[in-house]
Amino acid sequence: MENVVLDSYAVLAFLFQEGGHEIVLCLFEKAVEADKKLLIASPNWAEVRYMVERKVGAVRWAEVRARLLGLPIDIIEADQELAETAGEIKAFHKMSLADCFAAALARLKKAEIYTGDPEFKAIEAEQKIVWL
Repeated sequence: MENVVLDSYAVLAFLFQEGGHEIVLCLFEKAVEADKKLLIASPNWAEVRYMVERKVGAVRWAEVRARLLGLPIDIIEADQELAETAGEIKAFHKMSLADCFAAALARLKKAEIYTGDPEFKAIEAEQKIVWL
């Protein structure tokens, strides 16, 4: 199994059983079988939190958080290298800063990004995107 970066879009699709959630479920299953973790940048994790909390409230977020942390997910902190790479991507592409962190993480880890967010079309020529 190759390195995989999840955008918040992929995690939210999985949680709320939106389009592409089956693909993300399959990724989690493959990660468990391979004893590997899927990667998410900390700014994208923040997006997951605020979007879940807005949709279902703080109490449900606590339940969802526990469920997610039981899955093979590694939340990657935004260190200087990741931040500078995200900044470089942001300088040349019209993408949200959080999306730039996902793209930067994928670049640094030589990973595929799983998303359905159309903003990632901006980097499709330079980065492997798996569309949900």
